[in-house]
Amino acid sequence: MAPVRVSLAVYPGTFDPFTPGHRDLVARARVLFDRIIVLLAVNADKQPTAGATARAVQVRDVMPAAWNNVEVDTWAGLTTAYCLRRSATVIVRGVRTAADLGYEYQLAAMNEQLGIQTIWLPTRPHLAAISSTAARAHRSAQSARRSHDAEN
Repeated sequence: MAPVRVSLAVYPGTFDPFTPGHRDLVARARVLFDRIIVLLAVNADKQPTAGATARAVQVRDVMPAAWNNVEVDTWAGLTTAYCLRRSATVIVRGVRTAADLGYEYQLAAMNEQLGIQTIWLPTRPHLAAISSTAARAHRSAQSARRSHDAEN
């Protein structure tokens, strides 16, 4: 009898905020793998608008309860170290534009040397324009507008 293989993939990112494009990627990845972990990276080079724990709660809140093969976790080290610790075999990355590919290729090559494969999923065209940076700018503009309206 052949051994049963359980596939575990990790979808890392800062997710500040977690956008509809991120959610779509999780929806698609969760049917490709037995389990998927949405890994909120703690990156000292980035200044997220909320702490990792708060962002993890926000991500969990937008996941349907039926997605019982999706886990949310936080990690402050290398993604490959997390994958090895959890016995994950694959890192899932989203690619919005052709410009993303150069950077993603370098990451994938590095991850492969460390024993972890990378799978790229293209962002659906109608979601490609929604980056976390654009979502933060939009949220900031809405907040400023509300403050302005409250003062007047």
